Amino acid sequence: MRILHIITTLDVGGAEMHLLSQVRGQHIRGHEVRVVYIKGQGTLAQDFRAAGACAVLQAPFGPGLSKVLTHIAWAEIVHSHLLKADMLAAVLCTSAGARRKLVSGKHNDEQVLKQPLVSRIHGFIGNLPQRTIALSDHVARFVEEHGRVDCKSMRRVYYGLDPAPFEAAAAMREQARSQLQSEFGFEEDAVVFICVARFAPQKAHAVLLRALRGALDGAPSEEPAPRLLLVGGDPFGDGEERAKALAAELDLGRACVFAGIRRDVPQLMAASDVFVMSSLWEGLGLVFLEAMATCLPVLASGVSAVPEVVLQGETGLLVPPAEDVPMTAAMLELSRDPDLRRRLGLAGAARRAEHFGLARMVDQTLGIYREVTEGAAADPAVLPAAQ
Repeated sequence: MRILHIITTLDVGGAEMHLLSQVRGQHIRGHEVRVVYIKGQGTLAQDFRAAGACAVLQAPFGPGLSKVLTHIAWAEIVHSHLLKADMLAAVLCTSAGARRKLVSGKHNDEQVLKQPLVSRIHGFIGNLPQRTIALSDHVARFVEEHGRVDCKSMRRVYYGLDPAPFEAAAAMREQARSQLQSEFGFEEDAVVFICVARFAPQKAHAVLLRALRGALDGAPSEEPAPRLLLVGGDPFGDGEERAKALAAELDLGRACVFAGIRRDVPQLMAASDVFVMSSLWEGLGLVFLEAMATCLPVLASGVSAVPEVVLQGETGLLVPPAEDVPMTAAMLELSRDPDLRRRLGLAGAARRAEHFGLARMVDQTLGIYREVTEGAAADPAVLPAAQ
């Protein structure tokens, strides 16, 4: 099958890393894959080529879009990802008479769809694809309600993860921990909370920083000190700079480290004790699966699709969004109880293995493509709960 993916950016993010796994899996199964992205620095372009994409190109808005039509004509399936790419692919495929081959991927509960005008526009454009793939039941329901997409065309395919690099890192946990202490100056008995996320408003880093301040103030001197490792950047804004300014204002000092964008995330996770994220909304959160593969307990806000991944009290702790006090209390609880951390982490690894496998994700997605190209019957396992 000839597959064209169109995505808004090829910079590091959950949707982009998900697509990278899809491209790799589709290539391994013998399909020809091309990738077009609209904007950004394209920092993952070489990774996509290494994963088997036979063409990776940028097509910014303007005259450069005309060359995308050539790739649309070549493809048997055109799969778009993220709102800007969804809009572009729908318009181009419709104008080229290729709407019959169009599939849309919904990776998040995009809050902009709650705006009435955007919702109405999306209700037209969002129903042009033959199928819409949502990465969680929550996102499927959200897109049906706020994006006005017909649920009959909707399919749910959970993210999948190749656990190998994270399991390998976890097997070298002591070495990774030693390197972490050496690089960032964390104490040997510190309880390290790691957050891997873009510094976007959605991730609410300010809540996390205030929660850390509360944990530092609330932890007795004889208990292990909570520490926070922030991994990620903000290629499209000033979120990282604003977070650093808040950390300075809160006088977090060496208790909070900004590590930037890293290529050794598995090792950093293996060296840490808890994965934490304070999102205001979250389509699913590929990074939760990465943490679970590394046997880390998860502390997160219980929003959107997060409870579909992280089970409260079983694989992690969920707290209300946008509130630092409950996050502080959960940080202190996890800091004080290594047995709880171990139990949650092991349960999370088992849950990821059972429900979020990579091969399942790739095969279910290809099955949806066959629905479009061959009229194959839908797999009941990928129908959203909304139906």
